[in-house]
Amino acid sequence: MESKEGVKKIILVVDDEPSILKLLNFILSSTYTLVIKTSGIEAIAWLEEGNDPDLIISDLMMPYFDGSTLIKNLKISGFYRNTPVILLSGADDLEDKVKEMPFKIDRFVEKPFNPTILKSHITQLLS
Repeated sequence: MESKEGVKKIILVVDDEPSILKLLNFILSSTYTLVIKTSGIEAIAWLEEGNDPDLIISDLMMPYFDGSTLIKNLKISGFYRNTPVILLSGADDLEDKVKEMPFKIDRFVEKPFNPTILKSHITQLLS
């Protein structure tokens, strides 16, 4: 999906599983510019450089700085309050965990996920 200037929209992908990163790259890179980070710490460092993604896709469970902590910090900062977020997780109780979060998650998708459904969520959030 391209912006008005003809430039691909930027999606920040944060996940520590190489297989998920390869899959996301395969299904999304032809349409979007993907910035791939393997931890919440790497994602924060990239954002602190002044980068501004159009959408964030983050795994919930990662070591050291999980997806919940990442999104909480982004929403509290105010800079990314309106940036849509898709949370990915293999947790059995993902829906309950999302309801307990003190900040808005635009979509949550359970792993393993259907690529067509994920792409549909992305299209909806970026339109």
